[in-house]
Amino acid sequence: MRLWKWIGVAGLAGVAATGAVVARNERQRRAYTPDDVRARLHERAAAIEQDIPAPAPVDQRLRARIRRRLRLPGTGSRQP
Repeated sequence: MRLWKWIGVAGLAGVAATGAVVARNERQRRAYTPDDVRARLHERAAAIEQDIPAPAPVDQRLRARIRRRLRLPGTGSRQP
């Protein structure tokens, strides 16, 4: 019976420690000012733009097929 008591006490201590860590992380996260968050987002966006290659040009026939499937305006039977 004593073993189960110690296991229960250890479990409660683990839950309390986890709660303390989560609370500390939440306080650190909320400590950012809006300017800090904005600056970090701009840094991330700049890094992403440098890594992504430019998209390939879309063929006119493919563009017309897409428009027809989506039923967008400008999809007459005549081609320019």
